[in-house]
Amino acid sequence: MSGDQSSPPGGGPAALLAVYDDALPAVYGYVLRRCADRRVAEDVTSETFLAAMDTVRRDEEARPTTPWLIGVARHKLADHWRSMQRTPEPVEDVPESVDDDWDKHLDRMVAHYTLAQLSPTHRAVLTLRYVDDLPVGDCAAILDRTVGATEALLTRAKRAFRAAYPETESQPAGKGGHA
Repeated sequence: MSGDQSSPPGGGPAALLAVYDDALPAVYGYVLRRCADRRVAEDVTSETFLAAMDTVRRDEEARPTTPWLIGVARHKLADHWRSMQRTPEPVEDVPESVDDDWDKHLDRMVAHYTLAQLSPTHRAVLTLRYVDDLPVGDCAAILDRTVGATEALLTRAKRAFRAAYPETESQPAGKGGHA
């Protein structure tokens, strides 16, 4: 694996416990940046460590590392998005926050808000491709789709994102080729 020095040589559950303290904030932070909902991030993080424990109990030679756990979290987040496609939840309002770097923060909030307006499948493919910077083939594997279907989904998701993105006052009216 990655040569993580905190894993004991025997692997298994002891190896997971050895990396837990260092891995927990990294895994939680990874999930929270991608879903922007603390409750969901906590649930997905818990599911990640439960799945990891199941794996290391079955395979005593498993040597979990923080990157491995983040990979598990990526799959658990994709599972969450798929389940949201089947059972949609109401979207909360964009949270208010004061920040020194207001423009960047506002752009991030608007992007999160816009993503929240999209279907879970569109949200998942855009996040995997543009936030995680994964190639389309990897996105397809995580979403359990073909590459062609994922490319088409990505095109539809980008179009939906553009359509849902709020108009800004700085955009001049009457431009953009509309006749």
